[in-house]
Amino acid sequence: MDWIEVTISTNTMGADIVSEALLRQGAVGTQIIDRADVPDPSKPNGYWELIDPRMIEEMPEDVQVKAWFENVEALRGLQNILSALPAMTGMDLGSLKISSQGVQEQDWSECWKQYYKPFRAGKRLVIKPSWESWEEQPGDLIIELDPGMAFGTGTHETTAMCVEMIEKHYQSGRVLDVGTGSGILAIAAARLGAKQVLGVDIDPMAVRVARENVEKNGLSHVIDIREGDLVAGLGDVKCAFAVANILADVIALLAAPLKNHLAENAIFVCSGILKEREDDVRGVLEANGYRLFDRLQKGDWVALAARVG
Repeated sequence: MDWIEVTISTNTMGADIVSEALLRQGAVGTQIIDRADVPDPSKPNGYWELIDPRMIEEMPEDVQVKAWFENVEALRGLQNILSALPAMTGMDLGSLKISSQGVQEQDWSECWKQYYKPFRAGKRLVIKPSWESWEEQPGDLIIELDPGMAFGTGTHETTAMCVEMIEKHYQSGRVLDVGTGSGILAIAAARLGAKQVLGVDIDPMAVRVARENVEKNGLSHVIDIREGDLVAGLGDVKCAFAVANILADVIALLAAPLKNHLAENAIFVCSGILKEREDDVRGVLEANGYRLFDRLQKGDWVALAARVG
């Protein structure tokens, strides 16, 4: 069937109010597009995902609330309802300008799947979406990952380098994955033989997605996913191997407190480092007693491996 897509221009304060009004009017769903929801990529703020600045530039300057309706009848009186909101709430809700267009129904969940295929990460690990088949070779270690709510699918250079580093350097012992995202690196460590893996992320949505992927791979007995800010609240946890695919500034903040959770001769793999920030990260790691021993570069991104003690 076809749908009517309605877009309302508002501001950050009005986004949720407008969204609720549209749902009450019969919208089957809403979407809020607000630049304020995207972390400033130039500043560490506790959220560790890698943000492309172009993403912000391409967003509309006004906050937009999009809604989808099954028929035009539901739109009757919408202008009056929206016009009454500022007086009802006592707030400036922006222009509340309405635009609409007809859109054809598409199964988006199937549409994007055509672009995500199984691929080999490192020599043994294979990242495979659950709906795809893979002709398994001797020694293959399969990671089933659903990137539909993605926080790292393995295709980004930073994630791919972390996977390679884990495969290359992990030997034994407990693993800590800081900023676990989709859980892909925690799962990779478990597939490579880790019996205890702890994944931490500050974002509740990432925690939920990671737990779902861990369960999908049958590794709930090995991997513990927790919500937390870097290593705060980990208590006396000690690990033989740690990995962080985050940002250069956050790695700098992490370097000192992480040492409290690393055993003697533990290895720390970090990625998400733009090559122009490599010297900064190296300096912080060396100042905190880490000994760098390996480096990978893909495109503009660098991954480093260091040992403690």
